[in-house]
Amino acid sequence: MQNRDTRAVIVGGTQGLGSAIARQLLEEGCQRLVLSGRDSEKGRAAAAELAALGCEAHFVAADLGNIEDCHAVIAEAGRLIGPPNALVNAAASCDRGSLLDTTPEIWTKLMEVNARGPFFTMQAFVRQALEHRLPASIVNIVSMVIHCGQSYLAPYSASKAALANITRNTAQAHRRDRIRCNAIACGWMDTPGEDTTQKRFHGASDDWLTEAEAKQPFGQLVKPAEVAPLASYLLSPRSGVMTGAIIDCDQNVAGAYPE
Repeated sequence: MQNRDTRAVIVGGTQGLGSAIARQLLEEGCQRLVLSGRDSEKGRAAAAELAALGCEAHFVAADLGNIEDCHAVIAEAGRLIGPPNALVNAAASCDRGSLLDTTPEIWTKLMEVNARGPFFTMQAFVRQALEHRLPASIVNIVSMVIHCGQSYLAPYSASKAALANITRNTAQAHRRDRIRCNAIACGWMDTPGEDTTQKRFHGASDDWLTEAEAKQPFGQLVKPAEVAPLASYLLSPRSGVMTGAIIDCDQNVAGAYPE
């Protein structure tokens, strides 16, 4: 099985895409997982569900806005499952803001959670991999908004674009350490977090998903279960020397115009 030797840390692994990636890794043979997030109750429940499926799974509470937490989750993972050789950064804050109405507080929050947090989590992960001389792989979840983004996603788009650059910079810096770093730029995705976002920021009704999917080229939003195998592939030896790639995973093509 392609991930049987994987010891993975999934930041944002308690729901949505992070949870789907955890389950995909388990299906592909991964037996040691650490999930991280802010909600301890949800995290412990998610880890228990994976453990019931035959995996050694743990939850470590962490707030990406706190650099000490970013370092601590990797240190704790090393204690619980041994030095991890796979890292997924799937957590994000999705607060809205345009160029004109974004406050300094919103800007700071999004940059801290979506760019600074993954950066320092990766820092701790790479340091541990180097210490143990481990080949390792990182997958960062970015977004199609790195190409531009809607006007009301100005700081979110900027934070995800920063993470895309961090991905390529890390890939370049640590090629010769056999540490790979890639990213997946997801389009509009059907997740519990998106449901909350639509209702909180856009006043969406309970049937917003049905209405949204009816307007999409493929009649659906991106589904976590469709992205998870790509993430597991990038984490596994099957993706070979692939590093520094930002893969668009969407039904809309960046740079295309109406014909």
